Amino acid sequence: MSASRTKAPRRRRAQWIETRAALLFISPWIIGFLVFTAWPVINSAYLSLTDYDVINDPNFVGFDNYAQLFEDPKVGLALRNTFVFTVLSVPAHIIVSLGLALLLNGATRATGFFRTAFFLPKMTPPVAVGILLLLLFNGQNGLINGFLGVFGIDGPAWTTDPAWVKPGLVLMSLWTVGSSVVIILAALRAVPQELYDSALVDGAGWWRRTLRITVPMISPTLFFLFIVNTINALQSFTEAYTAFFGSGNTTYSNDAALFYAIYLFQQAFEFLHMGYASALAWLLFLVIMAITGVQMLVTRRFVHYEGGQP
Repeated sequence: MSASRTKAPRRRRAQWIETRAALLFISPWIIGFLVFTAWPVINSAYLSLTDYDVINDPNFVGFDNYAQLFEDPKVGLALRNTFVFTVLSVPAHIIVSLGLALLLNGATRATGFFRTAFFLPKMTPPVAVGILLLLLFNGQNGLINGFLGVFGIDGPAWTTDPAWVKPGLVLMSLWTVGSSVVIILAALRAVPQELYDSALVDGAGWWRRTLRITVPMISPTLFFLFIVNTINALQSFTEAYTAFFGSGNTTYSNDAALFYAIYLFQQAFEFLHMGYASALAWLLFLVIMAITGVQMLVTRRFVHYEGGQP
């Protein structure tokens, strides 16, 4: 009895030493999180209740900034543009990524080279992608319309016609599908080969094997990418800002490319309405949380897990 009582404090002491060592190792991350993430989030919640222009001290105004959100027509425009871009870009991103991953999975040679080649555009700085958009999608002498002209197709005014601004941005967003391709390819390699062998014995073709085996087996990965890409699309900023707001050219259809994050940036750093910008940021946070929650509830029922648990 005494021996067991002696071992208990020793065990607790050993556990405390291990816990202290673990906390010491992750302390740089904890400090960075508290200083650069947690504190700015808490401070922005306070600033959203103030009238603050960076120069003068914050002036508490309560929920006036949030009331202004419902009266500002630019907020509705920016949200609408962002939602349209998200609805167009996320499915396109997933479909293209899945198609390229299936091609790579079926390749027998140079798979590593093509995997690297598809991923490299992801390393392109977003500002460069925005400039590249203007070069490729220029309505008069852009490369895309030049290519379409070879087939006698009169290409649209991608950067000046409001109806084509967001489709052009969606097409340009496909430049960075490389990371999703690599993730889906890893999921494809984990699908048991016996399932395909059994399907072949039953006479199932490629298309049926893809729909009945491949997609269900990699559905957790597709679900993950669907959530992540939706969040990224709702926060789209750099490429659209560089192409339509940072070039100094006022001939472009800026309103059609006014995404929510761009309007938030303008309010904060161009007009110095930091309090109002903080309220905009919290509204975006709530929108993302709501959309993610709906996706979790609706989409997970279509996700297949090998263990049988959702």
